[in-house]
Amino acid sequence: MPQDASKHAPVIIVTGTPGTGKTTHAQLLAEESPVPLLHINVGEWVKEKGLYDTYDEEWQSYTVDEDKLLDELEPLASAGGIILDWHTSDIFPERWADLVVVLRCDHTQLWERLEKRGYPLKKIQENNEAEIMEIVLDEARSSYAPEIVVELKSEGTEDLESNVARIVQWIESWKHDREQSSTET
Repeated sequence: MPQDASKHAPVIIVTGTPGTGKTTHAQLLAEESPVPLLHINVGEWVKEKGLYDTYDEEWQSYTVDEDKLLDELEPLASAGGIILDWHTSDIFPERWADLVVVLRCDHTQLWERLEKRGYPLKKIQENNEAEIMEIVLDEARSSYAPEIVVELKSEGTEDLESNVARIVQWIESWKHDREQSSTET
């Protein structure tokens, strides 16, 4: 777990199977956070900055150049104050993360959300299976200390509001702990 006292704000990874509400959560969290947080939708960032090798037509997705991506994100993560919003978390070094939020959704509801996005059937099936098999949650749990990984239900507006309020409380505690430790040294 990172203990870089120079960070003014935490690095929060919001992850989950596509369609679980990562971007909506991250946007609302950036608005409601008691400390300034920059929301980075990693998938969009990859496209905008050309941090990919190829585009896979069948899966309608980019093959990310992970080295380029991590090189781009390193200075931001080191400074703190970012929300990384992506469907996977295990690519990010453990030292970056102060909190890893894994959003979960009922697979029937997830299927409907992905259909509304116009995903091809094969991609809907793969993502639905990943959600059922808890692939993203398992990745987070195997990549980060258990005390920083939080699994949250994301099936509606009530969940969204409750989850963001919970993360805001965590940020307030994070900030308080930092202030306490800096006065003790």
